[in-house]
Amino acid sequence: MATNNFHQPPKNEEGAFCAGGPTPTFNPPQTPTTANYRLNHLAIRIKDPTRSLRFYVDLLGMRVVFSMNAGPFTIYYLGHPPPGTEDLDSWAKETSEIPVMTRTSGLLELYHMHGTESKGDGNGNEDGGQISSGNVPPNLGFAHLGFTVPDVPVAVERLKSAGVTVLKDVGVCERGHVPLSEWEAERGVGVGEIHPNYAWFFEKFAMVADPDGYSVELIPQNI
Repeated sequence: MATNNFHQPPKNEEGAFCAGGPTPTFNPPQTPTTANYRLNHLAIRIKDPTRSLRFYVDLLGMRVVFSMNAGPFTIYYLGHPPPGTEDLDSWAKETSEIPVMTRTSGLLELYHMHGTESKGDGNGNEDGGQISSGNVPPNLGFAHLGFTVPDVPVAVERLKSAGVTVLKDVGVCERGHVPLSEWEAERGVGVGEIHPNYAWFFEKFAMVADPDGYSVELIPQNI
C-alpha cells in the first residue's frame, strides 16, 4: 500500500479554522474502495441499563431501535426518529431491519455486561463501577458524545432538575473547564489559554455527565 503524509498533519496555526484539515491536501481523494463507507454507530459500555436508558431516552430524546440479550451481555441500539414520526413502533421495526440499520448513521449502542450493575470498583466502593469515561487519568481515550439541541440553556435546566451533573454550563469559557487541564498542565501538555477564535463557540455549548460519567456535549442547533 502506498504511503503518504495524510496521517501526519502539520500543527494547525493557533486559532485557525481549517475546513477539511490543516492543509489543502490533507484529505486524500475519494476512491471507489471506500466511497460508500459511513460511520454507523458508536458503542459505549454501561453499568446499569435502567439509569442509562432513562438518561438517553427520557432526557435526550433518543428511542430504542432494538435490544438483544446476547447471553453474557445485552445491547441496546438507540437513535433519534425523524421529526414528525408518530408511529415509533413502526419506525423502530423498519430501522432495526438489517438493510436499513446498516445504512443509518448516528446510532448509539449501549453495551451492558450482565452483573456489572451490582459490582463495585474493586477498591471497597460497592457503588462504584468498572467503566472509564475516558477523561479520568490515567485511563484516557474517549472524550465525549455530542448532541445538538434547539435551546441549550433550557436543556441544561431540565437536565439539572432531573439530577444530572453539569460539567460546564452555557456562557462559561475558562481554562479550568477544559477536561483534564490541570492534570495535563502539570505534565507540560495542553498548556495555554483558549484562543478567542474558539472561545466564542466554547461558551455557547454545555457539558453534562451521563450515569456512567461519560461527558455529553450539548450544542445549539442555531448559532
